[in-house]
Order: sequence, then structure tokens, then C-alpha cells
Amino acid sequence: MKKYEYSIGIDFGTNSARAVVVDLKDGKEISNSISNYPSGIDGVILDEKSFHLARQNPGDYIICLEDVIRKLILKAKKYKEFSIDKIVGIGIDATGSTPIPVDKRLVPLSFYEEFKDNKNAMAWLWKDHTSSDEAEEITSLAREIRPQYLSKIGGVYSSEWFFSKILHLSRVDKKVFKKAASFIELTDYIPSILTGKENPEEVKRNICTAGHKAMYSEEWGGLPDDEFLRKLSPDFINLRRKLYYKAYPAGTTAGYLIKEWAKRLGLPEGIPVSVGALDAHIGAVGAGIKENKLVKVIGTSACDMIIAPKDKNLPDIPGICGIVPDSIVPGYVGIEAGQSAVGDIFYWFVKRFMPETKESFKYFTKKAEKLKPGESGLLALDWHNGNRSILVDQKLTGLILGFTLNTRPEEVYRSLIEATGFGERIIIERLEEYGVKVEEIIATGGIPEKNPLLMQIYSDITGRELKIAASSQTCAVGAAMFGAVASEYFQNVEEAQERICKFKEISYKPNLQNKKIYDKIYYLYKDVYNAFGTKNYKESLFHVMKQLLEIKRDVKK
Repeated sequence: MKKYEYSIGIDFGTNSARAVVVDLKDGKEISNSISNYPSGIDGVILDEKSFHLARQNPGDYIICLEDVIRKLILKAKKYKEFSIDKIVGIGIDATGSTPIPVDKRLVPLSFYEEFKDNKNAMAWLWKDHTSSDEAEEITSLAREIRPQYLSKIGGVYSSEWFFSKILHLSRVDKKVFKKAASFIELTDYIPSILTGKENPEEVKRNICTAGHKAMYSEEWGGLPDDEFLRKLSPDFINLRRKLYYKAYPAGTTAGYLIKEWAKRLGLPEGIPVSVGALDAHIGAVGAGIKENKLVKVIGTSACDMIIAPKDKNLPDIPGICGIVPDSIVPGYVGIEAGQSAVGDIFYWFVKRFMPETKESFKYFTKKAEKLKPGESGLLALDWHNGNRSILVDQKLTGLILGFTLNTRPEEVYRSLIEATGFGERIIIERLEEYGVKVEEIIATGGIPEKNPLLMQIYSDITGRELKIAASSQTCAVGAAMFGAVASEYFQNVEEAQERICKFKEISYKPNLQNKKIYDKIYYLYKDVYNAFGTKNYKESLFHVMKQLLEIKRDVKK
């Protein structure tokens, strides 16, 4: 066994950049650091006139990249066996789809004086939903002339994704659109600058973001064809040649750390840098994803990932965000679903209905823990930021029903947690309906370690054991693993996982009595879900409130 060799993983999240140094002999994280994006509110640039807008300053990525690595290395040097000369690879993950308009030298347009305050020239963050109309247009056209484009992404194109954002940009700001020599995902931008790429044509784009967010597939020769793009917009006539024709899995070498960035980061020149990928997908690898084991990354939103062998010949799965070969673990088909808001829903409630303090979440959690399933008589839908899966509709909104004059805040809080659990069960049932078995759930992200109540509720609702990945930084750890694969320290991802991935001792198993109650509420949830989320649902909802009251009465007995 090789000893004392290390890999760096860098995770560009929604609010900050995080990094780890992993000891590759045993998976120990010897150093970690964080650097918060300085612009906007918690790193996100908003607009009072458009609550759907969410942008980021690409300059923040540069600032935080340098800051997070320098702090990381300073801490790592306290580990007696560590030396920067023993770093074998660097891996990167980031949010997506988060495209950035760039010039022919890969410089973001927001770096230009004329565009420095122009939000349209900035990075279009994944949670920007200003392009919901464009997403509907793309879906409609694809259904008409290119149904295969939708077959691997659940049948509906999302406003969170690449082409809807670029189409919206072309309509609201033609000056920025025409000035852009290309549009590069954040997942590709960071590896490209570290490895000294000088134009968009040199960049190795990653198959994870391309396949799940930009309708890329080798089945039809890469990105959507020119005819389809022209029909979307006359402005798209030359778009395809501005982008790319080939995409690569993470673990492929994107290039080597150039002298300029080696100096800025305090690292040796020439370290292999992996092709990037989406944060949740890389985090799934860092959490220990395997066949039949679903990884749920729970943060501001939630992403569900599972893999299946390529030779399984999976059918297309309606409402699933993507079925993409090599997008999570090379050699497997990567399957993604998710929820547009989870932690954001809880944050919204605490922020709006109680003065925000560090103890706000603990206060409501402690109160909600005393409640039994069904005791509140409330039922909520988890659509505060639209529905990512299975309905794929960003124009849906949240709902809570069952209020009485005795309803208490903690009951509302618990109903919101339950709503996100029911949303997860909908996703699991869709996967299993199409032959993808979910035997257990591995949770990771910012919430699982902090909220045992949520974890137990999820276990009770889904009827499955929930484990927690040992690392609290699975995205950065997964990135470090891919950095080690790119350097050929590990032959493949599976070898890296066997060495590095571990779980916490605690796990959550279903309480069968609670599950029986949640089963009853879940069937009511599905009635409300279908009534508000599907066009042709004609069943009466007269029974819903009555049955919620019956469940509440029975529980209180």
C-alpha cells in the first residue's frame, strides 16, 4: 500500500467554496477549510424586481479558490507526515447548471468594465428560475420534433438547466449574449483556469453536467442539433459551434496545474487536475454510492442519486432529472432526481415566523419532537421553489392544509419536514416502478447530522434504513477521490471508495407504528399532489380534511 500521499478536493457550493486534503492510504481528512463568497446575500445576487433571479459574481470563485486552498494547506502542514510534494491530484465539483458567459479567452464577461454590474453577464446560479417560460418552450419543441432529447431527462426540460437560461439571456440582454464567445459551466470553468486553458475549444467539458442539464448524449452525437436550436431561436444559429462536441467523465485528466496557479495556491506545478462534475453527483461518490443504494444529498435543496449497470438496459423514467452513462461512477448509468427546496423551506419558516437566532432551528425541532405523526392534522406540499421531480414544474407553489385555530408553529414546522419526506417517497416509488431497486438510503449534506428528527421521519415515511456518510464534506471528499483517479493513484472509483468511504455509527430504522400512520397520510398527500400538480386529475378532495381529522383524533387517543 502506498503511504502518505494526498489528494485535494474542492467543492464550489451555493454559498461558499470548501476544500479538503484526504490521506489516500486510509481516507482520513487531515485538513479542511471554507471560504464564503463575498458578493450578494450569502454569496447569491438577487433582484427585488424578480424573486426568481439568482446570480453569482464569477470573481468570487477566483477569490475563494485562492483563499480556501491557502488556508487548507496551512492547516495541512500541521500534520507531521504531510508535504505539498505528496499531493497527487486535484478534483473539483460545483453547482449546476451554473453557466457563465465568457469571451474567446475564457474571461467571464462580468470582468469587463461595461458589464461589471450587469447581472446577466454573471454566473446564472442553478436556482435561478427566470427562464421557466423558456423551459416550457424547449419541452414543447422537443416533444414535437426531438422526443429523444427528453427521454433521458424525465420528459420535461427545467428552468434550472443550461439551454433555458441561455435562451432567456438571448431575449433579455442581446448585448451580453452576442458578446459571449461561449458559455461555460462552473463545473468546467474551475478546472479550465487551473490548467491554463486559453479558449473555449480547449476545455474538456464534463459529461455529468452536459448529460443531466444540457441534453447531451452520445446516442445523438452530443448536444442538440443545429436545426433544433435554430427552431428555438434565430439567435441560436451558431450556438452549437460556440459550445462543444465531446464531454468526458470525472476522473479523466483535464490537464495539469499551471505555474501561475501553483504560485497563487502555494502548490507544486504539474499536479493532475480531474475533469469536474456536479456537486451532488460527486458527493454521492464520496458518500459511498453503489447499486441499489440511493444517496440523498440534503441541503438547501435535495438531490437523489443512484447507479445501475450499463448492461441493465433501463427504460426511460418519466420525471427523473437524468439517466446518463458515466455521469456519477464511470462504467455505470447515473440516475438523478431531487427536490427544489428542502433546507430552504425550513429556513423560510424560521426566518419569516420567528426572529432568527442560532437557536431558532433547535427551538422548533425540540418542540416538534414531542409531536406524534398525524397529531397536528396538517398536510403540506414541498413545492415552495417548484417541483424538480417527478412533475418537473417550477410554477408550482407550496401549500399547507388542515389549519385550525389551535394550530401551533411547531406543528407547521413538523408538517414541512414531513412534506419533504413524502416528496422523497414519491421519487423512490417512481424509481422502483421502472426497475431501479432502492434498498437503503445514504444521507449526506448539511442537515442529516444536525437534525435527527428529520432523519427518523424520513425513515418512517420511506420504510427504509437511513445511514449517514462519515464525512460532513462528501462533495469535497468525492472530488479528492476523482483527483486521485485522474492521477492514476487509484485504478477506478470503486477502488477509491473501498479505501475512503465510511459511515457514522448511528443509523435510522423505521418505527413500524409511525410508518402505519404515515402510510395513511401519504395516500392523502398523493391525492393533493396529483390534484394540484397534474392537469387532468378529476378526483374530489372532499375526503382529505376529514381523514386528516380522523387520523389526528386516533393519534390523540
